[in-house]
Amino acid sequence: MTASASPVPDVLQRTELKTTGYLATIFALRMFGLFMILPIFAVYGQQLEGATPLLIGTAIGAYGLMQALLQIPFGMLSDRFGRRPLLLVGLLLFIAGGAVAAMSDHIAGVIAGRALQGAGAIASVIMALIGDVVSDRHRTRAMALIGMSVGGAFILALIMGPLLATWLGLSGLFWMTSVLGGFALIVAMVVPAPRALQGEALPARERFRRVLGSKTLLQFDVGIFSLHLIMTASFVVVPALLSERLGMSLGSHSLLYLGVLLAGFVAMVPLIIRAERRGAMPVKRLAVILLALSQLLLAFAGAQVWHFVVALLVFFAAFNLLEALLPSLVGRAAPAGTRGTAMGVYSTSQFLGVFVGGQLGGALYQWWGAATVFYGCMALALVWLLVLSGMKEPAKLDNRALRLQPGQDGKTLATQLQDVPGVVEAVIVEEQGLALLKVNPGELDEARLEGVAGIAQS
Repeated sequence: MTASASPVPDVLQRTELKTTGYLATIFALRMFGLFMILPIFAVYGQQLEGATPLLIGTAIGAYGLMQALLQIPFGMLSDRFGRRPLLLVGLLLFIAGGAVAAMSDHIAGVIAGRALQGAGAIASVIMALIGDVVSDRHRTRAMALIGMSVGGAFILALIMGPLLATWLGLSGLFWMTSVLGGFALIVAMVVPAPRALQGEALPARERFRRVLGSKTLLQFDVGIFSLHLIMTASFVVVPALLSERLGMSLGSHSLLYLGVLLAGFVAMVPLIIRAERRGAMPVKRLAVILLALSQLLLAFAGAQVWHFVVALLVFFAAFNLLEALLPSLVGRAAPAGTRGTAMGVYSTSQFLGVFVGGQLGGALYQWWGAATVFYGCMALALVWLLVLSGMKEPAKLDNRALRLQPGQDGKTLATQLQDVPGVVEAVIVEEQGLALLKVNPGELDEARLEGVAGIAQS
């Protein structure tokens, strides 16, 4: 059994930056293609044969539903076969789905295309890959960069979607999603991904059992579900209010979103730095308080632009901060050998939040009005804050994968490794000949760990 040598810090930082840049590019290209459809589909979808309002809504929601169903399988398969192969498969499905939707003149074909696009559920794979390559002390910043790329893609798509639709039509936009997916596929081919079975080799049933058995991970999954439910429900209502109360055009909506999103990112930076230096949980609680406050401000917003500017600024600052913090915390809390699976469950919760938020926001808005949506979202945020009140800061741990010698007694070796100061968790995967460790780098007794390694080899 041998432990991998510690990488040179300077090289590690360059690798982290390069990998994060690649993954942010993949996310941005893919999400830009998807977001372009949102501001125009309700109008252009009516031209499709067999279209009804319900089926148009189904076409929009089919992507999120398939994402929710397949994030866990993709995350688990990436644990077994490696990150890059699953990235490539997911992007190929996305490209194929865009082509199916583009060639369809019936709403059923577009629904099938959107579902096929959603079947490329690579969000969990990308987040697991960030956890593989980026060290814990830089992971929150990496997640923030990913979040910024998605936010930027969202705003750019809102601006460009209606304009491109007038030139290309609905079919042309779907073809463009496939082209953008093709560019993302090229980028994915050069991502410096870890090889398969590197520290994620537990059997699928065991990984799933360990992830679902973690109370901390389940609390984070509830959190991301709540966050995206609130986001989706809110933005079922906000665009309509901007048009009805302020008389703003769609283009003006985009400029407003762009301004408050950029300001929200600026406001988020010092809080991200504080989270890295002094702990993420206090900052996370503050972000949930701001999220609840933003919903209260939206509920009271009248016919003045500045009402919405202030409310949306608070919302985007809180939303982007939580989007950056939560994946990093999930990576810390995931048991050894389960990061991809943990991210799969997390991403499933995220997309279920989108699906439920859209349905619930629309129903509350139709039956009881806009204010009810915001009050309901505020209540959910306050419940989330109550759940967070008893949570402790997850320890900053590193993952290690050590190679075993044939014939070693797994139980004995696990006990020996667990007794090494700084080793928090040791899992033996005899079928793969691996020992999967979670270690506290500040407390790890490297000499004793090497001594146990020497005993295992003898």
